[in-house]
Amino acid sequence: MLFKFPAASLAREDEVTPRELVLSRRTLLAGGAAAFTAGSLTGWLGLAQAAAFEAATTVKPADAKLDAVTPMKSATTYNNYYEFGTGKSDPADGAKALRTRPWEIAIGGEVAKPITIGIDDLLKFPMEERVYRLRCVEGWSMVIPWIGFPLAELLKRVEPTGNAKYVAFQTLLDPERMYGQKSWVLNWPYVEGLRLDEAMNPLTLMAVGMYGETMPNQNGAPIRLVVPWKYGFKSIKSVVKITLVKDQPPTAWNSSQPREYGFYSNVNPEVDHPRWSQATERRVGDFSRRKTLPFNGYGEEVASLYTGMDLRANF
Repeated sequence: MLFKFPAASLAREDEVTPRELVLSRRTLLAGGAAAFTAGSLTGWLGLAQAAAFEAATTVKPADAKLDAVTPMKSATTYNNYYEFGTGKSDPADGAKALRTRPWEIAIGGEVAKPITIGIDDLLKFPMEERVYRLRCVEGWSMVIPWIGFPLAELLKRVEPTGNAKYVAFQTLLDPERMYGQKSWVLNWPYVEGLRLDEAMNPLTLMAVGMYGETMPNQNGAPIRLVVPWKYGFKSIKSVVKITLVKDQPPTAWNSSQPREYGFYSNVNPEVDHPRWSQATERRVGDFSRRKTLPFNGYGEEVASLYTGMDLRANF
């Protein structure tokens, strides 16, 4: 059963991007199984579960808060995925070459039950739709309805040992199709990391879809991490490996430019990036800027994770 995740600081439904640029889920469902395309929900949920999703997660169209709306087209054509180029529009075209089947994630390290699990088994996890703000370190933001399951549910299956303090993630390495991996931009493959308590937080999501559709290649298909209180580059795409470790793992941008990209990278309006102020942000589609919220507005759920920490030193 799919359902909304009700937290007080989640993005409001009137902030959700309307789906006027694609067929509505209601239209698809009303047409029966024959009406579904390969990219529709039934491709990976089945007709009955897709119907349950429709009943539970219908998003209201935006009304007066047009300044908060992120069109689906923008969310799928304006993003960073350097494996497919450094331009914002490059991934939408370049990622067409990405092959998402077969796909497996190897999970190991400091765990009692290491596993390798395929995407079809991952899609059997109970799915939820979560409407999250996305804040880029470059100073732009979006509001996106993701579909996925809590990372904690996956980690519980491998039974982390007492030595597990951090969780390391790795993206697919495929320079022939992910041509950006032939560049000097980063030391490939892309890697990221969280503290174990951050990874186990209920907000931390493994997403397999967005806007009621299968995850587009350019947004991290077939499965990606979403950590809404951190800058977007922490939400690693196209994950193939998860390793629980004792020590803080290296992360791609921190290893490349440690003065600019900290390990934690929590959204913090009081700590500027050397090239971008973090005090305000521009919601994609808006002309004006808005104040940036500490922890991207999720402080109620996550601020306690950092009690006693100097968030300027641990940026």
